[in-house]
Amino acid sequence: MRFQTQNRHVIDFLFPVALFFVFASSSLVVLILAADIYASTTNQFQVNDKSRTALSYISEKIRQNDTDGALSVETIEGTDCLALSMDYSGTLCTTYIYVYEGMLKELFIQDGVSFSLQSGKDIMEITSLTIEPLDAQLYQFTMVDEAGTKSSIIAAERSAP
Repeated sequence: MRFQTQNRHVIDFLFPVALFFVFASSSLVVLILAADIYASTTNQFQVNDKSRTALSYISEKIRQNDTDGALSVETIEGTDCLALSMDYSGTLCTTYIYVYEGMLKELFIQDGVSFSLQSGKDIMEITSLTIEPLDAQLYQFTMVDEAGTKSSIIAAERSAP
């Protein structure tokens, strides 16, 4: 009986090892690229979400307080403010929406009471808000967030005569 012995070559060992390292390095590259794409997509989503949230907040406030003549733009302490006037059980009150020190703020106050813009409630961080009356009942709101992204909406006062 004769035993056959196999001749082993160096290539028999090096080929599977090289194939393993090619596969491992390819997997690592794909993983790094996927993580980078995920991070940039998540960051872009957050930027878009923040700008949409601020502008949606403003348009919703306009819809909630949409009565004839309730909407106006006032300049207080050098800052343009959206003023929403309303009557609560015979008491005249105004809600001011504005940007102060990098924050979108809201201040609800009774008419005739003195106040400062720093007294408002913080809503969210944004860099600037521009309120531009386009017509008697039409306003354009343009905001810039801390990333420098500019977004705008046009809102109308629907209850005007």
